[in-house]
Amino acid sequence: MKKNRRIVMPLLVFILVIGGWELYVRVFDISLYILPSPSKIISALIENFDILMQHSLVTLEESILGLLISTFFAILISICMDLSKTFKTSIYPYLIVTQTVPIMVLGPLFSIWFGFDLLPKVLIVIFMCFFPIAISFTDALSQVSEKEINLLKSFGANLFQIYKIVKIPSGAIGLFSGLKVAATYCVGGAIVGEWLSSRAGLGYYMLRVKNGYILDKVFACVLMIIFWSILLNLGVTLLEKILFPHLREGERK
Repeated sequence: MKKNRRIVMPLLVFILVIGGWELYVRVFDISLYILPSPSKIISALIENFDILMQHSLVTLEESILGLLISTFFAILISICMDLSKTFKTSIYPYLIVTQTVPIMVLGPLFSIWFGFDLLPKVLIVIFMCFFPIAISFTDALSQVSEKEINLLKSFGANLFQIYKIVKIPSGAIGLFSGLKVAATYCVGGAIVGEWLSSRAGLGYYMLRVKNGYILDKVFACVLMIIFWSILLNLGVTLLEKILFPHLREGERK
């Protein structure tokens, strides 16, 4: 019963919001360039689906590449911080500082330094995704049971074996928590980069139709961004289940 309620109630709210939105636009005859109705947005999505998919491929390339690179360096830095308290003390404050710098300031700088191709957008994605992965994984590694580590040491395990057998599997829940956040952020990061400097991509397309006050296409583009963000998040969740099934088993228990 509770499970059905969790599905039915959000669905009911969604229907009420969309229905109220459609009714409001129709009753008050709101202009398309101010607020398009949901039916107009869906029509624009269907009519422009091929164009949106072409731009989506560009945005996804930037998003996934940035996510993969940020994940690699986040894992590397997290393990280094776990190995050395001195290293962690030296670098951790700068990780915090990176999150205080507005992306809208860095974007134009990246464009000036690296041009208008793929690199500036990927750098923005890395900048947005690195922090949640690194912090979550670092915290998870620091909370691994010392008893398990000492037990392995008593059997003569080396450092590599300790990380392979205990630390990384135990810290995986933190790693994937950060990855799920980053997977949602990465598309948004690519969009911001495309707003500032691009020749293609969903951000470029959105800016173009927005300047023409074609708001049904703007909202159709937003739907595509939401779709890809959710899909990447689900992809990370699936990868977690494949690589570390014991995490989900532990949650069910």
